Amino acid sequence: MNSATVRTLLVRGMLAGLCAGVLAFVFAYFVGEGSLDAAIAFEESGAHEHGEELVSRSVQSTAGLATGVLVFGVAIGGIAALAFCFALGRVGRFGARATAALTALAGFLLVYLVPILKYPANPPAVGDPDTLGKRTSLFVLMIALSVLLGTAAVLLGRRLAPAWGNWNASITGGAAFVAVVGAAMAVLPQGDAIPKGFPAADLWEFRLASIGIQAVLWSAFGLLFGYLAERVLEPRAVRGRVATLAA
Repeated sequence: MNSATVRTLLVRGMLAGLCAGVLAFVFAYFVGEGSLDAAIAFEESGAHEHGEELVSRSVQSTAGLATGVLVFGVAIGGIAALAFCFALGRVGRFGARATAALTALAGFLLVYLVPILKYPANPPAVGDPDTLGKRTSLFVLMIALSVLLGTAAVLLGRRLAPAWGNWNASITGGAAFVAVVGAAMAVLPQGDAIPKGFPAADLWEFRLASIGIQAVLWSAFGLLFGYLAERVLEPRAVRGRVATLAA
C-alpha cells in the first residue's frame, strides 16, 4: 500500500470517526445525561465538596459534550485507519469492509472494554479529586497493556497457525491474552471506592451509558469506514454492485 493510499484512508478514517462521533453524541445526550445529572445532584447534596463551576451545566451537556465526543471520534478514526492499513491482508483473507469491522471490534475491546473491566467509568462524586491524576495514569496504562497484549496474541496465533491450524492457534492466542490480562488486573492497584449512599441504580445506568456510547462510536466507525475504504481499495467491486442494483 503506497503512501498516497494510506493518506487517503487516513482522511477517510477521520471523516468516518467524525460522523460516528455525531451519532455517539446524540446517544450520550439522550441516554447518558440522566444518570450524570443524578450523580451531580448527589455531589451537590453535600456528600462531596466541589469547587466553583467555571462552565454552566447546560454548556457542558451540549457544546462541551459535543466537542469532546467529536474530537475523540476524529482522533480514534485516524488511529483506527492506520491500524486498518497495517491489518489489511495480515490477519486473514478479508476484504476492506470485513477488515474495517474487525479493526473496529478490536478497538472497542482493547481500547475500551478490557480496560474498564479493571477501571470502570465513574460519574461525579465517585473518586477522590486528589487521585484524579493517578487514576488517569492507571487507566492509560491499562489501555496500553491491553493493546500490546492483544497485538501479541494475534502474532502468537499467526505463528502457531501453520502447525496447529487456524482454529487451535486462535483459541491459544485468545487464552494467552485472557490469562496475561487477568494477571495484570490482579497486580495493578484498585480504583477508588464508591462513596457510601451513592445510588447503585444511577451508577449502573451511568456505566451502561458509557459502554453504549463507545459501542455506538466503534460500530458506526466500522460500518462507515468499511464503505469508504472499499471505494478506495476495491472500486471495481463497488461499481459492479451499483450496476447490479441499478439493473
